[in-house]
Amino acid sequence: MEEQRTDLTQFAERIDLLRQQISQVIVGQTENIDLLLTAVLANGHVLLEGVPGVAKTLLARLLARLIDAKFSRVQFTPDLMPSDVLGTNVFNIKTSDFDFHPGPVFADLVLVDEINRAPAKTQAALFEVMEERQVTIDGLTHSMGQFYTILATQNPVEQEGTYKLPEAQTDRFMMKITMGYPSFDEEVTILERHHINQRLTALDDIEPVITKQQLIELRRLLNEVFVDPALLRYMAGIVQQTRQSKAVFLGASPRASVALLQASKAYALLQDRDFVTPDDVRQVAPSILQHRIILTAEAEMEGITPQRAVQRLIEKVEVPK
Repeated sequence: MEEQRTDLTQFAERIDLLRQQISQVIVGQTENIDLLLTAVLANGHVLLEGVPGVAKTLLARLLARLIDAKFSRVQFTPDLMPSDVLGTNVFNIKTSDFDFHPGPVFADLVLVDEINRAPAKTQAALFEVMEERQVTIDGLTHSMGQFYTILATQNPVEQEGTYKLPEAQTDRFMMKITMGYPSFDEEVTILERHHINQRLTALDDIEPVITKQQLIELRRLLNEVFVDPALLRYMAGIVQQTRQSKAVFLGASPRASVALLQASKAYALLQDRDFVTPDDVRQVAPSILQHRIILTAEAEMEGITPQRAVQRLIEKVEVPK
């Protein structure tokens, strides 16, 4: 067992406080909450997928309330234009010049609700800001802050009036987190809370528990997390498997390898460790890879899902001792 090199006491206190506040509103979803915090710590964007009513939007709004940062929300609809998202230059009669009116992407934490409801040209408006943390409009570049994070939601079931996300965009999401139904006991707890008027969606009374600057400081701890060279080879082996499998038409890019490394380090920190283990890699890998691969038609006809395909690929790679 590795020895602890970094004092994580303050980090653990902040993260535990975040977890406690989230659990007061969200029932269950413990693993998904950890994955979401992992992505935010690793400076990545997140795609939350699930059927209506499983608290995707609520979880994103709650996280925004708990972090003292500028929050913005944009509801994607079929008639939304790129300028509605990014902003536009408007002619000012008084000054005889153009004034820039920023769109909803100009914030620290941006919730893009139902991202697959907007057509391709509007989805493409997010390409630059997701990768470069900047927006170029009429030749002028507007930079975002260090913390800039996009949380997007989508419904995988209802396909009418939706537009599939292009591969170039899904690759820019560090993680895709699939939110499922609650268990029987969790559903009973939800009903009990509503019965005693402890509304799950009452977010106005929630106070921030961490500032944007504190979170940026926590992100810097990732540089102090130890990763054994054998684990780097393990991560590369998993990503390579996605390119060699006969069931996969399009494998994961090198961006996925970097995301896997950063997420593994962040997940290790969430477990109060300053070193990465194979279990950390295995825990985050499905969320990193499932949205980045395209299965062959034959694999889809056999009923193989991206999640199951990724799980099989991970099991093929020998775990370092």
